[in-house]
Amino acid sequence: MGPSALIDLSALRHNLQRARATAPNSRVIAVIKADAYGHGMLRAARALSTADAFGVARVEEGVALREAGIDTPVLVMGGFFDAEELARASAYRLQLTIHRLHQVQLLEQTQIARPVGCWLKLDTGMHRLGVLPEFAKDAFHRLQACRAVAPPLRLMTHLANADDLDDDRSNHQLQVFLPLTAELGAEASAANSAATLGWPAAHCDWIRPGIMLYGSSPFLNGRAENHDLRPVMTLQSRLMAVNQLPKGSRIGYGGTWRCPEPMQVGVAAIGYGDGYPRHAPSGTPVLVNGRRVPLVGRVSMDMISLDLRTQPQARVGDPVVLWGRGLPAEEIAEAAGTISYQLFCNIGNRVVYIEQDN
Repeated sequence: MGPSALIDLSALRHNLQRARATAPNSRVIAVIKADAYGHGMLRAARALSTADAFGVARVEEGVALREAGIDTPVLVMGGFFDAEELARASAYRLQLTIHRLHQVQLLEQTQIARPVGCWLKLDTGMHRLGVLPEFAKDAFHRLQACRAVAPPLRLMTHLANADDLDDDRSNHQLQVFLPLTAELGAEASAANSAATLGWPAAHCDWIRPGIMLYGSSPFLNGRAENHDLRPVMTLQSRLMAVNQLPKGSRIGYGGTWRCPEPMQVGVAAIGYGDGYPRHAPSGTPVLVNGRRVPLVGRVSMDMISLDLRTQPQARVGDPVVLWGRGLPAEEIAEAAGTISYQLFCNIGNRVVYIEQDN
């Protein structure tokens, strides 16, 4: 009776091919951090085995991939905190992002079992992680001379506003980044999903697709279907009750929604305890038997209520889809005032994952 998440592995591979087709001269770092955006990191790594490398956020994610037998190059995009993490990265053959000068010093001073591949990250305008451009050349040459760094040393940056195609900030960042990569003669990466799809100048030698791999648009108010991306996750459940209620009945906690007439109200077995967004308002679409019906009342921990006036034949046990095939996750995210990334990452551990490979 509880919710499940169908994971379409063929869609995952299709979306990787879309990334390759969009940037045919670039190699691909498939980003599978945060448990592959809630889709299952090991599951995604095995399905995306043709990627040139994997991107994770933390050393422990890379270690988990290695211990599961994944041999593809792995880039830890958050870098390392201390000498202990540096030693683990070396032992498990992980590449590291270097985003502050203290990390350069640690590499110069620490003895490790084998040199590590490194990417020097430049802060070209995101102002989150990265070495400022004025320090980039010195940091690059120090890393090149460091015995703990395995060649080739590469460069990367992150675009802050690539999801907005009308915002010129991405061009300004590239105008800082690209001349430095040319001067230093290094392979480079600047493109996340949005830049992969929308900013060809950012493709460089390596792209780093993330959300697009999981079949969701990276753009403001975007839709995956506009880029031939297929949803990978379909979150589904079933009706657990169908109630005939009189006009004026208040639905759920706080009674925030009233029945405007005598009507059927369905109760589906899913709630914020499973990762469905608590702040999804009345009117948010849900599929019952493949047809849209609106959410009514507040989302509870374990249940949501649905207006079934257009589904008078609905019965207990009928299928309910919260997002995925036939119902874009982006649409649910917009209704709830969030983004599809958060929807995927918030899936609770009560949800059963079911792999499909069509």
